[in-house]
Amino acid sequence: MPSLHEAPELSGMDDLSARFASGLTFDLMDAGATENADLYRNFRSRAAAPSEYVERIAVTGRRWHLLVISEDWCGDSVNIVPWIDALAEASTLTEMRLIGRDDNLDLMDLHLTNGRSRSIPIVLVLADQFRERGWWGPRPGPMQEWFESAEAQALSKDAR
Repeated sequence: MPSLHEAPELSGMDDLSARFASGLTFDLMDAGATENADLYRNFRSRAAAPSEYVERIAVTGRRWHLLVISEDWCGDSVNIVPWIDALAEASTLTEMRLIGRDDNLDLMDLHLTNGRSRSIPIVLVLADQFRERGWWGPRPGPMQEWFESAEAQALSKDAR
């Protein structure tokens, strides 16, 4: 399971329940996607949550809310969000909602990649009372290391 970043201090935004409630389910996001809808559906049809992750959630005995900051045009989101949705669906203790990065810049700016980049997706892990416990994103560690390497940076954005 990926390691989480510490939750930032959310002065004035301690309760993320309203943002979660306003978020879209994966199916609603996919139905309204203007870009990559076929890719999202294709990846989601193949995504399955590893049983050890589902078991780790069950052991907590707590409800968890995964609030994903994303946009449908993002290639990293296409490759990651379907798997997060599969995990949420596999666990009776977990729900996922998606909110747009560009409509939530205040929240996005508290979860910058390396303190400087609005890279997505970002998954906020919220406990049962919608208190942020940590966050993850935008990519698995080895992929992020490659992405930041001189080799990757020498490539055009489309090639990366």
